[in-house]
Amino acid sequence: MRDFEEKQMERWDNTSGYNYNDRGLALSAAFPALMRKVYTWMTLALAITAITAYGVASSPALLGLIYSSKFTFFGLIIAELALVFYVSARIDRLSLTTATLLFILYSIINGATLASIFAVYSMSVIGQTFLVTAGTFGAMAVYGYFTKKDLTSWGRLLLMALIGLIIAGIVNLFLHNSTMDLIVSGIGVLVFVGLTAYDSQKIKHMLLMQEDMGETAQKVALMGALSLYLDFINLFLYLLRFMGRER
Repeated sequence: MRDFEEKQMERWDNTSGYNYNDRGLALSAAFPALMRKVYTWMTLALAITAITAYGVASSPALLGLIYSSKFTFFGLIIAELALVFYVSARIDRLSLTTATLLFILYSIINGATLASIFAVYSMSVIGQTFLVTAGTFGAMAVYGYFTKKDLTSWGRLLLMALIGLIIAGIVNLFLHNSTMDLIVSGIGVLVFVGLTAYDSQKIKHMLLMQEDMGETAQKVALMGALSLYLDFINLFLYLLRFMGRER
C-alpha cells in the first residue's frame, strides 16, 4: 500500500510541486467525488467489520471455531496480513472490482478476529470508546486536510515509532507487564492520532492529482480508504485498552 502511495506522491512531486495550497482544489474536478468515495468506502468497511464482529460474538459456535484453536485464529491473522500486502503490491494490476471485493473480504476477516472484544469489554465501554475514537479521528482528519503545514516529516517519524510499537507489543506478549502495556497503549494512541492527520493530508495530495473518475483514480481513493480504515481500527483498539482497563 505504501509503495503505491509513494508512486502517486512522486508523480505529484515531478509534475506539480508540493505546494498545492496556492492552487486550490481547482486542480481536479474529480476531487470532491473522489474524497467522498474515500470516506464512503472507509465507513462501509467499518460497518462490515462491526457487524461481523458482533455476529461472531453472538454465536458460541463461531467463537469456539475461531478461538478454540490457535491455528484457526493465527490463520485469520496471517490471512489479513496477506490480503493487505497482496492488494498493496498488486493494486496497479488488479481491477477496481477485485480490489474492492478484497477490501470487503479483509473487513470481514478483521471483524471475525475482533469479535473477542465483545466478550472482554462491556457494550457501554465499547460504545464510549467508539465515540471517543470517532471524535479524535475526525478532528485529526480535519486537521490533516486543512493544515497548510507539510506533514511529510511526520510519516518517517511515525513509521519508526510504529515499528518500535510492534516490537514492544511482541515483547510484552511474553512479559505480561501491565505498566509496559499501559505505555505501549499510550504510544499507540499517539502514533495513530498522528497517522490519521498524516494520511489525511497525503490522500488529499494524491487525489488532487487525479484528472477524472477513471479506474486509476478510484484505486487511489480505495487505497486511501484502506489507510484511514486501518488508522481508525488501531486507534480504537489502543483507546479501548485504556478505557476498559477497569475490567
